[in-house]
Amino acid sequence: MAEAKRVKPEEARRKVQAGEALLVCAYDDEEKCERARLEGAMTFGEFSTKLPEIGKEREIIFYCK
Repeated sequence: MAEAKRVKPEEARRKVQAGEALLVCAYDDEEKCERARLEGAMTFGEFSTKLPEIGKEREIIFYCK
């Protein structure tokens, strides 16, 4: 497993907009995640559901605010 690294918001936005990465709210509480949801992000629940479809090479950026 690759080591987690921090990315700047600008880099995260660029990667998500370019389709290079998925943006996932790290809160497992759906209500809290909806309040903190960023443009282009999926909730942790949505991510969990789609996990079997996501390739292992796909970059995933988790965030919380």
